Amino acid sequence: MAIEGLNLSKGLGIRPSTPSDKPFLEKLHNSTRDDLKMIDGEKDFVESFIQMQYQVQTEGYGDKFPNAMYFIVEKLQEPIGKVTIDFGQNEIRLVDIAFIPLARGKGYGEAVLSCLQQAAAQAGAPLTLSVFSGNVFAKNLYLKMGFVVEQVTPPYEFLVWYPKPARVIV
Repeated sequence: MAIEGLNLSKGLGIRPSTPSDKPFLEKLHNSTRDDLKMIDGEKDFVESFIQMQYQVQTEGYGDKFPNAMYFIVEKLQEPIGKVTIDFGQNEIRLVDIAFIPLARGKGYGEAVLSCLQQAAAQAGAPLTLSVFSGNVFAKNLYLKMGFVVEQVTPPYEFLVWYPKPARVIV
């Protein structure tokens, strides 16, 4: 299942991630880890810990979602975010989505989610994700876009968006 050709708004594009994206992805990961930056310790220790967390996350995604596809979100051909998707047999799983600080709160996440909903509707499969319960901003966006909470396993919530059933004409 490819997501090329789906309509993205706000001048966004999605392309497959390549090895040359690693510096951007590391910088993006660093920008999302304000929680780890508050660790009481020397700057070098904190930075190495954040780098280690990036490695653990990357390996964990590879282990849990071996068929996942990794994409870079671009605005005017400049990378502004990432999205990781696993196209399973019975679902399309949004594994991860993140944007650089300057791109947050501008509706880009909603545009990417809408694109993924189009792909899920075309495939006739639900779009699923897990969200940290404390991430109220993201959870509210998901609920606004029609996702429903299916399961709560603290500290995460499992959400599902179901495509509308196809109309059968007899």
